[in-house]
Amino acid sequence: MTDESAGFGWFRDVDPGDPDAACADIDAGSADEPADWPARAVESGFATDEAEYYDLLHEATVRATREAVRDRERADDQQLKYGVRAMDDAERTANELAERVAEWAGALFDDAPTGVDGARAVAGREPETPAERRVVSLAERVADLDDEAADLRSYIERAAPSVAPNLSRMAGPVLAARLVALAGGLGDLAKKPSGTVQVLGAEDALFAHLSGRAPSPKHGVIYTHDYVRNTRPEDRGSAARALAGKLTIAARIDHYAGDLRPDLHEELDDRIATIRARAAE
Repeated sequence: MTDESAGFGWFRDVDPGDPDAACADIDAGSADEPADWPARAVESGFATDEAEYYDLLHEATVRATREAVRDRERADDQQLKYGVRAMDDAERTANELAERVAEWAGALFDDAPTGVDGARAVAGREPETPAERRVVSLAERVADLDDEAADLRSYIERAAPSVAPNLSRMAGPVLAARLVALAGGLGDLAKKPSGTVQVLGAEDALFAHLSGRAPSPKHGVIYTHDYVRNTRPEDRGSAARALAGKLTIAARIDHYAGDLRPDLHEELDDRIATIRARAAE
């Protein structure tokens, strides 16, 4: 809504029968101060009475909200979120079904291997009985799920650096996508304090700590990062704090600026080197 039209309300020049135009005007409009918009809508001929004005306003605002949600769900960071969740589901389901295949195949074949690779071996067999056909078919589904998980990982590794260049370089594409997913989106991650980023993925342990049943967790999924996992246990807390702090800054740069900052990664390398040097003292 421009300054010129602000006194007339969002409905100026909007056809009451065109909710898309009303949605667009509400989404882009603003006013310097409140006014009796229902009365002005009636005066302008937009609505016949106050009740109709609110009906039209409700329809337009609901549509505007729906459009905002749709745009949000189609954002690139949301695709990373869905991708990494799908990858995890595919991997978990493949492993669970592989156990079932090994159990069933062990009752039918003399040399039944285990694991996903074992399921692939079973999938290559030529079944001779109805039971064997079913276990071979199930093994084929395991192989399909494992292939899908690999394809999803490849997608994440390609997409994450363009969505979150600093976070992906610092954490690796898969861990970066996992942090985005746990936070709910890149913008949500950028708004979190480093202490929260440090324990993302350790919610169960954190709740246990808050209820007095466990010590405070030192890290969540960032444990999978080399800088935490391969630092000696007594220094992992310091390494996790240092990593979480830089990851938080990386997420904020990616969300608000989007340019790659090599100095940020060098600062983290130097900090971890200092922490690991304690072992030699």
